[in-house]
Amino acid sequence: MQTQQTFLQLRSHLENIIIGQAELVDRLLIGVLSGGHILLEGLPGLAKTTAVNALASGIHASFQRIQFTPDLMPGDLTGSEIFDPGDSTFHFVPGPLFHEIVLADEINRAPPKVQSALLEAMQEHQVTVGGVTRCLPDLFMVLATQNPLEQSGTYPLPEAQLDRFLLHVTLDYPSPEDELLILKRDRKLHFGTDESPLDSPLKPETVLSARREVAEVHVEEILETYMVKLVGMTRKLEEIDSGWQGYARAGASPRASIALLRASSALAYLQGRDYVIPEDIVAIAPDVLRHRIVLGHAARGADMTADRIIQRILEFVPVP
Repeated sequence: MQTQQTFLQLRSHLENIIIGQAELVDRLLIGVLSGGHILLEGLPGLAKTTAVNALASGIHASFQRIQFTPDLMPGDLTGSEIFDPGDSTFHFVPGPLFHEIVLADEINRAPPKVQSALLEAMQEHQVTVGGVTRCLPDLFMVLATQNPLEQSGTYPLPEAQLDRFLLHVTLDYPSPEDELLILKRDRKLHFGTDESPLDSPLKPETVLSARREVAEVHVEEILETYMVKLVGMTRKLEEIDSGWQGYARAGASPRASIALLRASSALAYLQGRDYVIPEDIVAIAPDVLRHRIVLGHAARGADMTADRIIQRILEFVPVP
């Protein structure tokens, strides 16, 4: 499939820009191919904003960055009705959500009203202002960055909103070797000798066509059953370890099973295949599940994390 090859070329180009973050590049492309929103968590300086910018440029999508702050208002996202004294009427001025790729920077610094406005856009691909509902672009997706919750001025996102993210990707520092390559590339950029940008044939319409191809990626029923078992096990952790009773206040919902199916299909597509294998599911499961497990006090007291629970689930449930 020609579109599939073009995405593989785009991935290679993005990996040259975002050095040492190959998994981040894959996850961003999985979000594009499955039409899902992505939450990126990591400390400042790990190329989150650069990656989203490069992705939007690579698919020629309209892009808007929104800096989330405590004084942000819902209308700053959705737009608002502005009174025109010339004809004494109100006219709607669209907000930044009316773009194809929206970067919600430091999303966990905004108040609940703003999160509620964003929730409608993420779930329904529409916004309602002044009693009128307006549709967002077909390609619309939110790529949000989040600082670790231990940082000052950050707040946990509502569980309902977290569940709307297809993936929750955590980032770590690059290796010393990759960091050295970053230094060399930055020097080239500084002196204007870096490579020319990719002239990608991808357009928003091409991406929508690719999404239809991803939906046709073959998934055996035994693998669908495996996905359901993995998700279902997040709701009954005591079957893995009797001491884990009460560790999770809530497990992953059926939306997680849908996300796991879509994300593993997109990962297979990026690997050049038209069928899903168990390794695809195992590779993407942590990013699909980590934000959907709500830990209880007992888990936090035992220093248990969602990632450790997911790893045990992957070990416990037999791979087909």
